[in-house]
Amino acid sequence: MNQRSTAAFLWPDPPELPPPAIMDQRWAEAVFLHWRIPEHATARFMPPGVQPDLFDGSSWVGLIGFRMEKAGLGRGPGIPYLGSFNEVNVRLYSRQPDGTRGVVFLSLDADRLPVVLAARAAGVPYVWSRIRRFTSRPAAGAVGYSVRRFRQGAGSNFAAVPQTDAAAEDPLSIFLTARFGMHGTFRGRSIYIPNTHKPWPLRAARLRHLEDGLVAAAGISVKGPPESVLYSPGVRTRFGRPRLLPGPGQREGGGA
Repeated sequence: MNQRSTAAFLWPDPPELPPPAIMDQRWAEAVFLHWRIPEHATARFMPPGVQPDLFDGSSWVGLIGFRMEKAGLGRGPGIPYLGSFNEVNVRLYSRQPDGTRGVVFLSLDADRLPVVLAARAAGVPYVWSRIRRFTSRPAAGAVGYSVRRFRQGAGSNFAAVPQTDAAAEDPLSIFLTARFGMHGTFRGRSIYIPNTHKPWPLRAARLRHLEDGLVAAAGISVKGPPESVLYSPGVRTRFGRPRLLPGPGQREGGGA
């Protein structure tokens, strides 16, 4: 299949989550920056039993900023104060042998300390940071994020200008954003945490500025401007129960 010319690869049907849902939230004002990197640069970050997911023969690393809104447990209402915050993450793209696609987070910066502490206790690599989301005057139309870690000092400052008349429906944009789960490790075992959401309403965007130290701090080297720059006003998403990935000679397990 020619990924650059066929529409068959475009938005897969969002998966149905088996009940119960463990979390409901909205991701808003998302800016996606992506670089092409060699496959060998990502393989060492994959959990056991998971491999890099490739597009056009390459792995990809993303720097993504967005606003978390109304995050709540189950299908309940958003948790006041703690359920809304800014986040910037660095992520890679992963695939199980059965074809299940996901992301592997190298870092997640958030500006709510209790959220960071709770996530780290569950094995998710959150970092407490000062994050500012900003938009420029309407004539310029830029959306961006500025982040600085309270410890270690790494940070990033980036902004993009959405092209309101340019929907991003190409195979690469869909490959990078049609991700319905994350791969990670918990107590030494590989896990997959599924989520579901409608297709991102994506727009092509023009990079306004970029000063980044988070990708390098995560252990990935990139050069030059990102090859893909996207913007979305956001989607609502739900998360399902984590499930264990099978070890050698095992079948896939249930909830973690």
